Amino acid sequence: MKRFAALLETLILTPSRNRKIATLQGYFAAVPDPDRGLAVAAITRDLTLHHVKPALLRGLTESRVDPVLFNLSYDYVGDLAETVALIWPRQRGGVLPTLGDFVAAVESLPKDHIADQVAAWLDIATPNERRAMIKLATGGLRVGVSARLAKTALAAYGGQPLAEIEHIWHGLKPPYDALFAWLDGRAARPEVDHTRTFHPMMLAHPIDLARDLAAMAPGDFQAEWKWDGIRVQVITYGGDTRVFSRTGDDITRAFPDLADSVRGAAVLDGELLVGADFQPLDFNCLQQRLNRKTPLKSHLSTYPAFVRAYDMLFDGDEDIRALPLVARRRRLAAWLTANSQSRIDLSAAVRFADWDHLAVLRATGTNSGGHEGLMLKRADSAYVAGRPKGLWFKWKRDPKVVDAVIMYAQRGHGKRSSYYSDFTFGVWRDDVLVPIGKAYSGFTDVELGRLDKFVRSNTVARFGPVREVAKTLVVEVAFDSAHASPRHKSGIALRFPRISRIRWDKPAGEVESLAAIKAQLLAAEG
Repeated sequence: MKRFAALLETLILTPSRNRKIATLQGYFAAVPDPDRGLAVAAITRDLTLHHVKPALLRGLTESRVDPVLFNLSYDYVGDLAETVALIWPRQRGGVLPTLGDFVAAVESLPKDHIADQVAAWLDIATPNERRAMIKLATGGLRVGVSARLAKTALAAYGGQPLAEIEHIWHGLKPPYDALFAWLDGRAARPEVDHTRTFHPMMLAHPIDLARDLAAMAPGDFQAEWKWDGIRVQVITYGGDTRVFSRTGDDITRAFPDLADSVRGAAVLDGELLVGADFQPLDFNCLQQRLNRKTPLKSHLSTYPAFVRAYDMLFDGDEDIRALPLVARRRRLAAWLTANSQSRIDLSAAVRFADWDHLAVLRATGTNSGGHEGLMLKRADSAYVAGRPKGLWFKWKRDPKVVDAVIMYAQRGHGKRSSYYSDFTFGVWRDDVLVPIGKAYSGFTDVELGRLDKFVRSNTVARFGPVREVAKTLVVEVAFDSAHASPRHKSGIALRFPRISRIRWDKPAGEVESLAAIKAQLLAAEG
């Protein structure tokens, strides 16, 4: 545990990507199994421990420290793990468990014994060791290392191509003993079952119109609509179909109507949408079915799921990811013809003469609706995991904007834990402000500092971690789309809201009414 805590502290304090990779390589070389594999799982957030809850930690701390002092410290620091790590009174010396023993104990101890064991560990730990244990146990570990960077470090450690690790990653489980045996040269590369394992997806870059289009020949690219759903991978073999989200989460149980309908053998890439007869409804309708372990019966009929497929990774047992996009698309079209589907169709290519022509098509849209812009893909591109440069681009529609008044603020997470950075904003309904959304991005670090100062200087009430502020600050909010929503008090749901401009100059009374905004936004959405 001491080595793990030291690793996390070094990663947090190291801005250099190459130094982070070197630090991880050194850790992999010095630390035995299963600790190094568990460390990787923790950093990539593939390790979940269940018994240590924030309320337990807070209760333990308040039994040892004046609750008033704890609350004042927590309000100042803004992060529970950091606060407990600093304020916990060290009682005695001792030996901490290894990372493997810590994880095993947290998972196996009865719930009524876990509090005493956690307190005993915190008693003998230093502040950085306490922080590491708490972050690990509660799932709040953020150290500035992405899953891809961790895999890059593994590839560098073992002298293997990153693509090889990407290809097998989702078929492996912590603590990754077989992976390290291969990287250490003690065993062959682990084999994974491609018929049951999620395969890392190929991602696109946002297009820079001034830079990218000037260097791109229209004839080299294929255009498709960017559908307004969620990216999924469909793996179907032997009558067993699994649906994975972009992050590799198995969401099959949430979409049985889709999974039960698929026929054939393949691994497909596409967009999950809802609607009858392949006519997509808006994202708000799809959202009714997301984040549910099992769907409501009414949703199966009202919001039937389907997939608009745009790529194929495996045609039966044949891995075709190395083929050019145009060849994969031909194979996908042939597969759909040979295996008639009631819930999967082909995302058609958009024909265009030049970039000006495509810009017009992007602005006018498609008759079937449900898109949020265009995708541009090199016709000769292989299917490469990650976000390779120059191959795939997303050209989204211009965002919509609305002025709103900040109503509430909450602390952020990670490096923003000391700042009020999550904002609820609203517009006027008669003479009352009604919330229409939340945003935590779109502003610079300098603007964040000014926003934080505004919140602290203009707080009128507190509700736990949330502060209500004086209704005086206007912000311009950008968003991708707006939909009618009975779940929200305002009747509007905004998709991907972010603060695009802080209107220090605009009086809050000049923000438009909810009725006017609903009429404009919902009419524009059509």
